[in-house]
Amino acid sequence: MTRRGRILAWTGGGLGVVLLATGGAGAWLYQHLDGNIQSADVGSRLDGDRPVNLSPGSKNILVVGSDSRAGANAKYGRGLTTMQSDTLMVLHIAADRKWATALSFPRDSWVQIPACDRGHGARSSPHHFKINEAFSIGGESGDIGNAAACTIKTVEKNTGLRIDHFTSVDFQGFKGMVNALEGIKVCPEHAIHDEKAHLDMKAGCQTVKDEKALGYVRTRYSVGDGSDLGRIGRQQEFMKALATKAQSKLTSPGDLYDFLDSATKSITTDKGLAGLKPLYDLAATVKDIPTDRLTFLTVPNYGREADVPTDKANVVWQYPQAGGLFSDLAHDREVGAAGKKKLAEAAKNPVTARSVRVQVLNGTGAPGHAATAADALRKLGFTVVTTGNGPSTGRTTVTYPPSSPSLKTRAQVLASRLPGTEAKESDDATPGVVTLTVGPDFPPSGS
Repeated sequence: MTRRGRILAWTGGGLGVVLLATGGAGAWLYQHLDGNIQSADVGSRLDGDRPVNLSPGSKNILVVGSDSRAGANAKYGRGLTTMQSDTLMVLHIAADRKWATALSFPRDSWVQIPACDRGHGARSSPHHFKINEAFSIGGESGDIGNAAACTIKTVEKNTGLRIDHFTSVDFQGFKGMVNALEGIKVCPEHAIHDEKAHLDMKAGCQTVKDEKALGYVRTRYSVGDGSDLGRIGRQQEFMKALATKAQSKLTSPGDLYDFLDSATKSITTDKGLAGLKPLYDLAATVKDIPTDRLTFLTVPNYGREADVPTDKANVVWQYPQAGGLFSDLAHDREVGAAGKKKLAEAAKNPVTARSVRVQVLNGTGAPGHAATAADALRKLGFTVVTTGNGPSTGRTTVTYPPSSPSLKTRAQVLASRLPGTEAKESDDATPGVVTLTVGPDFPPSGS
């Protein structure tokens, strides 16, 4: 039940909705709580160039832990005036409803941010940055619909996953849920002193609520290795504890109302998921999935410093493993325990972009294209060993010589960073390197 609890908590207080449904609450209470839930018109703001739905019947739900810097949340960001996203994950529910996977994205993932509507008629340009910037760009005008749309576009462009629904949970509503439970017990191994998270905690088990609860799930730099990966783990454990306590404590109408009132006030969804009934249906679906078929994963990644020594703050996704994981979910294939173990093993020795030696050839016939492509690859961390002219080609290709497993893997790493390309074995490929032959389509869409 613990893993169910984590999903139920993140899908909008679904556990509380289940309790409400079984408690015989009056229609007026239902209407009040239903009215608390905000919705945004997200679908009409997405461009037409979206991934194809490869598994009709399955659901991909994008969940954002929203850190809006407006109103009561202003003190959590020094000089920040836009919406922020501290937590980002996709909940994939299989078409047969027999399994589900929750996939977390480190907020420091260095990805391509597509052009997005900033509001007030302004539009951003495509560029590379941290994945959580998408929520900020779209939310510059305070419109959570724009923030959600830009985040969905970013996730879709970088993963190939078609997002069906969106839900955002705001900090202040989260605090209200914790307070309604009279706090949550946590057990930090070391004292935490984090000015950014407004947190000062001693080591050992203690009950946290109010600002301390918010600080605990937000803290990052003062705990462990200071990475976002550690924070993801703490957040998942905290939500597990919250869901477990909600089950045992929310027995009185007063406590239940306070919890649900805070939960529903904190939620914003797309139009299709808005309201108590759709959220209840979602929670009920997850609740029926066997515990051993609920999988929690983080996108495989490694520190970008390995590719770009000056960048000590971000991570890049590990390929070809990340691409395989996205493909599995897109095709509704369960990763399971064996797949999770395989990802963990591969994470010990990632194939970095810097380790991929690339020969860049110009296949367009027009001058300068090889040099332009080589510069783009260097910015991504790849090692370009030579440039030159190559055979004419109508589209960009990535090739490697036969009987070379290591070069095949490296070619897959390069191809995965250039959406729309595929690594292929070729008898004409130069030994010892991966060959990129630039076509008129370079850079490929989304790169």
